[in-house]
Amino acid sequence: MKVLITRSIPDHFIARLRQLAEVEVYPETIKAMPKNALLEAAKDKEIIISMLSDKIDKDFIDRNPQLKAVINLAVGYDNIDIEYARSKGIIVCNTPDVLTETTAELGFTLMLTTARRIVEASELVKTGNWVGWSPYLLAGLDVYGKTVGIYGMGSIGVALARRCKGINMHIQYHNRSESQYAAELEADYVSFDELLETSDFIVCTAPLTNETKGIFNQAAFNKMKSSAIFINIGRGGHVVDEDLLEAIQSESIYAAGVDVLNNEPVGKDHPFLTDNRITVLPHIGSATVDTRDAMIELCIKNAELILQDKSPVSQVK
Repeated sequence: MKVLITRSIPDHFIARLRQLAEVEVYPETIKAMPKNALLEAAKDKEIIISMLSDKIDKDFIDRNPQLKAVINLAVGYDNIDIEYARSKGIIVCNTPDVLTETTAELGFTLMLTTARRIVEASELVKTGNWVGWSPYLLAGLDVYGKTVGIYGMGSIGVALARRCKGINMHIQYHNRSESQYAAELEADYVSFDELLETSDFIVCTAPLTNETKGIFNQAAFNKMKSSAIFINIGRGGHVVDEDLLEAIQSESIYAAGVDVLNNEPVGKDHPFLTDNRITVLPHIGSATVDTRDAMIELCIKNAELILQDKSPVSQVK
């Protein structure tokens, strides 16, 4: 069998697969594999270890009838037409659980960084513009004891809530169903509107679906407090970019911090980068060495099992 890995990963992982199959690796570490190159490389591959930037859609699947499995190096899989893949008998795997705590940690960090204007403060020093102290120099907002509204109470949302509980935040959340961890976290299940209207921090940790796409739009931002801070560690597609920018510029909300954007990566001319009240990170939610190693390990383990006609450990059900 033949395997395609669409981004460069450490050699010791590749060596394991080469004991079981022919392996082709796209040599870039940062640049996504161009669509035409992906189609060409995939035409004789039974297994693809893919990235979120790789579109495994109906057209791609139809062009590759030999495909047996797609193993996504991510917890999300909105880059894959999951239902069509299933209809063709293609196994789809992801990397759940191993990045939960790391991503929640990044979300918590982004809350603090945005509220306390850390990026602005650092730039003030770096540019030589720190000329003295004043009572309200880069004064931000408190986080301790405030109300956090978590949109999407899956494993990452729960892990974030545990961190928020540690600094005495009041936790409320909106989800498709009530969380089994609500009592432990003293978290209140509320409607989406109540979440928007009463939270000091609104944090999106939800997966991207047809129902959640664009849910943070002008109507949603208009319901938030003028002192609210919006944080997105879910997917860029949850947000209507121009509506978020307008909410910031019109001071409908106080600030925003995002680790995910539409059409990543963005250039230096992206409108979000023109306003210091929006903190933008380059999709680093799971970016620790330990976590990325664990994600790749899970992908390799899944591939090894499939190559041996065994069931993978993290198949998307």
